[in-house]
Amino acid sequence: MSDEAVVYLDHAATTPVAPEVCEAMLAVLGDPGLAANPSSGDHAPGRRAAALVEQARAEIAALIGAQASEIVFTSGATESDNLALLGVARGSGWRGRHIVSSRTEHRAVLDALAHLEREGFEVTLLDPGAAGHVAPQALAAALRDDTVLVSLMHVNNETGAINDIGALGAVCREAGVPFHVDAAQGIGKFPIDVVAQGIDLLSLNAHKVHGPKGIGALYVSERARRRIEPLVFGGGQEQGLRPGTLAPHQIVGLARALTLAESRRESETARLRALRAALWEALQGCEGVLCNSPLDGHGSPWILNVCFEGVEGESLRYALDGLMVVSGGSACNSMHQEGSYVLRSLGRSDQQAMSSLRFSFGLATDAAGLARAAAEVIIAVRWLRAIAPAPQSASLRASSSAGAVN
Repeated sequence: MSDEAVVYLDHAATTPVAPEVCEAMLAVLGDPGLAANPSSGDHAPGRRAAALVEQARAEIAALIGAQASEIVFTSGATESDNLALLGVARGSGWRGRHIVSSRTEHRAVLDALAHLEREGFEVTLLDPGAAGHVAPQALAAALRDDTVLVSLMHVNNETGAINDIGALGAVCREAGVPFHVDAAQGIGKFPIDVVAQGIDLLSLNAHKVHGPKGIGALYVSERARRRIEPLVFGGGQEQGLRPGTLAPHQIVGLARALTLAESRRESETARLRALRAALWEALQGCEGVLCNSPLDGHGSPWILNVCFEGVEGESLRYALDGLMVVSGGSACNSMHQEGSYVLRSLGRSDQQAMSSLRFSFGLATDAAGLARAAAEVIIAVRWLRAIAPAPQSASLRASSSAGAVN
């Protein structure tokens, strides 16, 4: 089957680069006058490359209500998460050694926290409610006098559950605790104002919003800047927090992707909300389905996570391979042969988690593609139930009639 026939529904893992972003990056790569190192201020080409970087830095800062000096370029959200967590924890160790996060964070956060625990830090992981949201009251109750950092994601990468980061930020601000937000799935899709929402550190990247892989940024407020330590050393770039030669074409691609996403944010939100609702309605034509994503305003229109009773998730994904691109959850967790820890944290059994698919959407997603995807999924599910049924869950049978998580 040709690539043109494949329906790509794994945008939460990565997105195709938008033509406008490619054009902007190629303009930099193809200009010999921009080939110099941006740190080489002794000559005009270096200063020109540096000016391009600073223009992009200012554009990104403006999108989130920050100052240009508060943007630190990294290789992506994973590095930004690690710099925020390890950097602030180690730089604040004399103040305390307690950190608060949640059980449904991305591996980039959870694995960094596990590393800090081995260094002697104590981590409290909050249990989100059934819909996957961390309650501000639960956060307030978890804070202690020795808490040095709170890290909570904006939008969950598996279910699309949206945290009220403004309310969570207010709790942190009142307690005087720095607040880190992993916004990899939220940037360019939902309004972010780091000052109004009380955010001290914000991780973002390009490849979730039709930009290039390998580039991201960390917003570091002036308050957090006094508490953070670098993870690598040499060169002094990015105020010493992330040394290394900057890549102007990547940075321009990041800025262009985020600017385009912001310009299309409202229209894409409305368009994808309608398409997601139509997909969920179509999938309910298959008996025994359970929605793992909030379908109200607390769920991202870019993600729909669905459990299919009586099938093995790996077999279902194999049956769909070549027809569409979907995943069982986070790409960073796909190597683990167990049900999604995110879904299990929300009360799903391991069998339910293993039988779930994540559909995630982007600019090229349309009604025709989703209609075909729903039809192909239903055919595959019924075929697998007939030839190789998986154990059924009584709780899932009861839940499937109730519909979505809200």
